[in-house]
Amino acid sequence: MNSDVGIITRTTPLRLETAAKLAFPDGSMKLAGLRREISRGRLAYEVIAGKHYTTLADIDAMRDLCRVQVKGRISGGERPGLRTESSTKSQSGSSEMEAPKSPQDVLRTRLSKKHRSQRSAP
Repeated sequence: MNSDVGIITRTTPLRLETAAKLAFPDGSMKLAGLRREISRGRLAYEVIAGKHYTTLADIDAMRDLCRVQVKGRISGGERPGLRTESSTKSQSGSSEMEAPKSPQDVLRTRLSKKHRSQRSAP
């Protein structure tokens, strides 16, 4: 008699509903959710005698595809987009200006420079 009968491994074919219950014991994933992942191409499955099967290994692979990558932190604890004194400093000189903060500021700066150069032209 085979003692492995009834033992579920990572590669045991499971009906979708059973796989959902085992892989998501909190009940957060149902049959319909796994079917959606199949239709999106993220969950491998097989059809045997008209029934859909998947494995716990296939669900792990699906989870890897669905995992959201965390963006890297900026060193020094700075928040993205936050300008500090050290990040806005450039080489000192007579034409040093604070870095523009918006596209409108950039446009104003360009127009101002153009206006000044036209007034000083003969």
